[in-house]
Amino acid sequence: MSDLDRGIMKFKGADTPLAIGISATIVIGGIVFLVIWAMQNAYVV
Repeated sequence: MSDLDRGIMKFKGADTPLAIGISATIVIGGIVFLVIWAMQNAYVV
């Protein structure tokens, strides 16, 4: 069992490259969305 199976993602295969890639894409996409949203609201670009 890897360390990744013991944290929040407690399921078999949580440390596969596909699962890590999907999680990273969701997190980075959320951050980019929030930054763009904040810039549009703050500076009315």
